[in-house]
Amino acid sequence: MIEISAIDLVAIIIFGASWILYSVILARMAGSGRTLSSAMDIQRRQWMRTMMHRDLRMIDTGIMSGLQNGTAFFASTSLLAIGGCFAMLNSADHIYGVMRDLALVQTVPRGLFEAKVIGLMLIFGYAFFKFGWSYRLFNYASILIGATPTAAHAGEPETIAAAERAAVFTITAGRHFNHGLRAFFFSIGYLGWFVNGWTLIVTTLVVALVQLHRQFFSDSAKIVIAAARQDPS
Repeated sequence: MIEISAIDLVAIIIFGASWILYSVILARMAGSGRTLSSAMDIQRRQWMRTMMHRDLRMIDTGIMSGLQNGTAFFASTSLLAIGGCFAMLNSADHIYGVMRDLALVQTVPRGLFEAKVIGLMLIFGYAFFKFGWSYRLFNYASILIGATPTAAHAGEPETIAAAERAAVFTITAGRHFNHGLRAFFFSIGYLGWFVNGWTLIVTTLVVALVQLHRQFFSDSAKIVIAAARQDPS
């Protein structure tokens, strides 16, 4: 039976609640154009509308290739992080001894330390699946771009529908990518738990506030949100 203190229990609840609440807020505002992510979804749809008017779509496939490469990088990084967590478990005796010698790190039972490492592995595992599915969706979106009729048929219903399908796949891929990236960000907050429960609370709130600022109040958010208000479609 893993022994866990009251503050550790409260801290991990705050961590999970902050992650879930942040995700719910963004999910409810999806398509509203009032957050950085939702405003970029509008730009993705506009991208596909512009794409169907181009005869040569090398620029579109180039952008898609860049998105795929970025997603593949984070997926690979997730696997490396999981491998690092396995290494921590294999070297638990040494790492646990070092952490006990550090004055700022709370001494915890060995079982709780291993549980913390496993929790970190689960976060990176979740991120890997999100990045992996995002990569797959970007791949499908590339195929849909290739299947879109040429610019000579840009105004026809079939072409408009094809561009919309590509837009939906691109938007969905972007959202799954954001979920994976969110897991990476919150994993930074999670590292505070290896110090003590109070540090986990502080690092979790800092990460959540930084992400909220980026979504609503950053300069990049203001630019695309303003554009979304001008063209809410």
